[in-house]
Amino acid sequence: MFNDFLKNGKVRKGQPDIALAKSLIAMSTRTLRYAQESNLTEENASPVLVNYYESLRQICEAICAKNGYKVYSHEAFTVYLNEILREERTAENFDRLRKLRNGVNYYGESVSLSETQASAKKVVELIAHLQKYLEEL
Repeated sequence: MFNDFLKNGKVRKGQPDIALAKSLIAMSTRTLRYAQESNLTEENASPVLVNYYESLRQICEAICAKNGYKVYSHEAFTVYLNEILREERTAENFDRLRKLRNGVNYYGESVSLSETQASAKKVVELIAHLQKYLEEL
């Protein structure tokens, strides 16, 4: 299935881009810090969730950049995590967060305070788990 993303141009294979990976890691750290320092309320729960998701996506993109992939589809990250890294549970969690984020960004859906709190905790865990793929940078 990851090959399908390569075939249709939603993922491109090239040279590893270590500078991009490092930049994405730094941006992820800033995005995560911003989300964590937000005074989380029912009113801002949805946009804060989007920031948590974005910090996780940036880590996934950094891993891909390190390995020579440029990804143009968030859905491809799910498949990359599952098929290439063999991180089935991480892929499932990423995809659930992706769908929540898509609901906010594309359909105007709201996410509750409790859902954002649970998602925030999960994002922090996932980022910590995925760091092993970026250790030598």
